[in-house]
Amino acid sequence: MVKQAAAENQKQNENSDPKNNRFDSDKTLAANVMDMLVTAIVKGEIPPGTKISEPELARTYGISRGPLREAIRRLEGLRLVELKPHVGARVVQLSVKELIEIYRVREALEGMASRLAAEHMSQEEIDDLRNLLDRHEESIEQLDGLSYFQKEGDLDFHYRIVKGSKNEKMLELLGSDLYHLVRMYRYQFSVSSSRPKRALKEHRQIVDAIESRDPELAEILMRRHISAARMNIEEKLV
Repeated sequence: MVKQAAAENQKQNENSDPKNNRFDSDKTLAANVMDMLVTAIVKGEIPPGTKISEPELARTYGISRGPLREAIRRLEGLRLVELKPHVGARVVQLSVKELIEIYRVREALEGMASRLAAEHMSQEEIDDLRNLLDRHEESIEQLDGLSYFQKEGDLDFHYRIVKGSKNEKMLELLGSDLYHLVRMYRYQFSVSSSRPKRALKEHRQIVDAIESRDPELAEILMRRHISAARMNIEEKLV
């Protein structure tokens, strides 16, 4: 499974790079490998609970164990991997209880972030957010509406909202500590015949409320949006 996911990521990188290079020359080897592994883990190509095989990955990427171990340590810092003595590295696997707890925290904090974004985001930021959702819609259509994968950082709707709140502590919590773990489960549980398109519609409604400078409505809509995602998870797991 790890080998297959790594090979798919490598192929995608080669196809998208005009110079046919596997890695971004502006990044270190460890950073490049980490980026590939993050994408594979978030998309579920390397499923939760999977043991990370250093020899296998080193062969697949054609790198030494040193940079690979650095990449894995960084993944641990992102909370995507757990390192255990005498066991090695495994992709994090949350219990249903832990996952639901995270979504309840998200509901409260991202609801507040949306309220603050309605008060503080500039019109230029809102216009950029609408353009981002247009690109997301194109991506969903290309995948026949079956999944909603958002790249990290400024290409992620939820990250943009938290960033737009102008609250550094909230950005630290939701944009760092829990960010990639939330991305992983958010994506994997959005893969269905109806949730991606419905989620996009909910995103647009949240932006409408922010642009209307209606903090209360923006918070309510975001809380409903995350609550719907949580209930989707509960239906599948509980």
